Amino acid sequence: MGRSSKKGPYIDQKLLKKILKLKSGGKEIIKTWSRDSEISPEMVGFTFGVHNGKDFISVKIAEEMIGHRLGEFSPTRKFIRHGGRMQKELEKSAEGQPAKQ
Repeated sequence: MGRSSKKGPYIDQKLLKKILKLKSGGKEIIKTWSRDSEISPEMVGFTFGVHNGKDFISVKIAEEMIGHRLGEFSPTRKFIRHGGRMQKELEKSAEGQPAKQ
């Protein structure tokens, strides 16, 4: 369920202040915990450090990202792999064979 169109997009006010402050200088990373903020056209070209619960993941904002949320580009879960003993055997056999070209 999306946000009501009459309310407009949600952008954290503190985040906008940080962007306007950096407009005049530097190429530093803007750290934020506001994963629910939408990406606006003013953010294009900046690099954000989006918190995923443990670390800050660098996200370089491009034009194609406008309208999406910052949290979409900072995954909170780390996929390791499926399977147990059978999966390990398959991986070992794949390592022993040369790569196909």
